Amino acid sequence: MSYGPDAADAYRQVGLYAGRILKGEKPADLPVMQPTKFEFVINLQTARLLGLTVPPTLLALADEVIE
Repeated sequence: MSYGPDAADAYRQVGLYAGRILKGEKPADLPVMQPTKFEFVINLQTARLLGLTVPPTLLALADEVIE
């Protein structure tokens, strides 16, 4: 299982940040950007290899389940 920032959303924010710099804003004047979207991923294949059972309620909460 992992819970962390969504990579696709992070790349989108980097693009927005770069766009602001290319439009003439000074990098020193821009705020520090933090992740706004997080994702919860469960790898069932690894869980099975480790002999773990993942409750169905936890699977329902996951954003992505790797079979």
